[in-house]
Amino acid sequence: MGDDVGGTCGRERKGRGMIAVVGSANMDVVTEVVRMPHPGETVAGRALRHYPGGKGANQAVAAARVGGSVSFYGKVGRDAYGERLLDAMRADGVDVAGVEIAPDAATGTASIWVEDTGENAIACVPGANGAVDRAYVDRVLARIAGARVLLLQLEIPLETIGYLLDRLPRERPLVVLDPAPARDISRLRLSRIDVLTPNETELHSLTGISDTARAARSLLADGVRTVVCKAGERGAFCFGVATYHVPPFHVQVVDTTAAGDAFNGALAVALADRPLEQAIRFANAAGALATTKPGAQPSLPWRAEVEGLLALEKRA
Repeated sequence: MGDDVGGTCGRERKGRGMIAVVGSANMDVVTEVVRMPHPGETVAGRALRHYPGGKGANQAVAAARVGGSVSFYGKVGRDAYGERLLDAMRADGVDVAGVEIAPDAATGTASIWVEDTGENAIACVPGANGAVDRAYVDRVLARIAGARVLLLQLEIPLETIGYLLDRLPRERPLVVLDPAPARDISRLRLSRIDVLTPNETELHSLTGISDTARAARSLLADGVRTVVCKAGERGAFCFGVATYHVPPFHVQVVDTTAAGDAFNGALAVALADRPLEQAIRFANAAGALATTKPGAQPSLPWRAEVEGLLALEKRA
C-alpha cells in the first residue's frame, strides 16, 4: 500500500456533480457482553465484530449509495484496518485516491462494548484521523475545490477544518458541516458554511441556548447561511431565509446508529438538483431507513429504497 492510495442556499445547483467528503475513517470494534465489567473485573464476551465506521467514511458511503459521485479525503494507518476501510468504501463506489497513509499513526478505532440491555460504552482512538493537517489540505485542495458539495464533520482536528474553510474559493463548493461531535466552532469562518446540520443536543451545546429556534438564529447571526436541525422522530427544522418544519417518516426503529450520517450523505446528493425543502425531505427518508437496520455502514440505504419510501409516503 503506497502513501497515496487512494443545491440551494444561493449557490449553483444544476446536476449532481462531485461530492467531496473530508473526515474520519474508523474501524469500529464491537464486543458484545452480558453486562459491563466492574473495574478490575473480567467478563466473558459473546462476540467480537468489526464494522467500517467513522463519520466521514459513513457519510461518503451514504452519499454514494443514494447516487452521488463521491470522493473521500482523509488518512488511515499502514495496517489491516486501513486496508479494510478503503476496500469497504471502494466497494460502494467511493473514490479513495486522495486518502493518504499516516506514517506514524495507526488507523482510527472505536472500541465499543455493548451489553444485552443495549447500553454501550465507547472509547475512540483518533489515530490517523488526527494527522489530517494543513499540509494535507494543501495537497488535496485543488481537487476538493472542484467539487459541487463538500461534506465536513468534526472528527478530524478543528484547526484543519478552519484552515480548509479559509482556503476554499468563495462560491464553490457548497459546504455542509455536521458539527458532530459537538465542539466550539466559534472560531471557524462560519460565513463559509452554507448548511449546518446539528441534532437538537448538538445545537444546544454549540450555542448554550436551550430553545431550538433561538439557538439556530444565533448561529445565523454569526454568519451560518442555513441551519437544518435534525430532530429524529420529529423530522427536521430549517432556519434560514425561510423557517419551516419538514415532517418525519414513520418506520419501525431497530437501531439509530448512523441515521444522522445517512441524512447528511443524502442531503448532499439532493442539494445538487432540488430545492432545499425537497432535499431535506429526501434526507429525512434516508435517515429513517437507516434506523430500520442494525449497525453503521450496513444500515445506510440505497437510492431505490429512499425513492420507494418517498413514493409510499406520497400515496398514503
